[in-house]
Amino acid sequence: MSKNTYQNILKKTSFTPPKSWLKIQTIDMHTGGEPLRVIVDGFPELKGNSVLDYRRYCKENYDELRTALMFEPRGHADMYGCILTPPNDDGGDFGILFLHNEGYSTMCGHAIIAISTLAIEMNWIEVKDGDNILKIDAPCGRITSFANVLNGKVTGVRFHCVPSFVVGLDRKVEVKGLGTVTYDLAYGGAFYAYVDMAKNNFNFDLTSNSYRQLINKGMDIKHAVMKIDKEILHPFEGDLSFLYGTIFIDNNRQASGVDSRNVCVFAEGEVDRCPTGSGVSGRMAIHKARKEIDYGETMTIESITDSVFKGSVVSEEDYGSFKAVIPQVEGTAYITGMQTFVIDPNDPMKRGFILR
Repeated sequence: MSKNTYQNILKKTSFTPPKSWLKIQTIDMHTGGEPLRVIVDGFPELKGNSVLDYRRYCKENYDELRTALMFEPRGHADMYGCILTPPNDDGGDFGILFLHNEGYSTMCGHAIIAISTLAIEMNWIEVKDGDNILKIDAPCGRITSFANVLNGKVTGVRFHCVPSFVVGLDRKVEVKGLGTVTYDLAYGGAFYAYVDMAKNNFNFDLTSNSYRQLINKGMDIKHAVMKIDKEILHPFEGDLSFLYGTIFIDNNRQASGVDSRNVCVFAEGEVDRCPTGSGVSGRMAIHKARKEIDYGETMTIESITDSVFKGSVVSEEDYGSFKAVIPQVEGTAYITGMQTFVIDPNDPMKRGFILR
């Protein structure tokens, strides 16, 4: 390399893509280690009158952009993202769509915590010390979040999830390689099969050492439950009626200073790095049904990365045929970077790919 070439490198550090290339800007974050790629500019306009409409329109018209931004080479098998939309009505602040390796989830607590944090950092709302309230329309319904600010900085976020309920406790399913598995079926903005390690004789634990087994067995359980359980039905919305994942639970964590551990395997074998906000919401319904938690009590739940969410029960209400709870989930999120992605129309891998 000549001296002139090196001087050119120092002077020419930005790239201007041709007008034919699509340019998408994001702000990347994490909540408890779980990534969130927030798309802030460049995504084509979505048409519709509600978040569910926008979700369907995106799936039908721009799904290749989901894979481009979530899959390799721009992302990875466990990437997660979101698109912001108008709210469902004037009572909301904005809507949100959740993106991952399989498609579009109905609820995501870690994304709610992250986007509430970003709303403060970006001054999307008028910020004050104390609680800053946001009304966020997710596909599962309206979420109320409270971003606590001290001296202009976010100290944490808590949110009230949609009505969360138990479908059934101590159900049984036969899973190849595992035998009879006992699980609870509950909804916390998404449906999960909750598998208590103490009730099942597994040869793996909930640490990163068992990462591959957790993916394989979590997906085996998910698919087995999907085949036999006919009650994965949302009382009001067909688009929400599907099993999102398996959550393994270890309640023998008191020695570590927490109450429990969650490891959630969701979508197409993604492992949540955080304790899973919608999963904690469903757990609050389970624990309330079992009389293991009451108003004013809090559970501390850690993830595979040892990050922590706090869960509690705010209230109860009838929701269709279910006795539901309104859960509260608390956590923290952080900004990790700003990205400008370009999509060259001649790139044979422009839609992305996954090698796990």
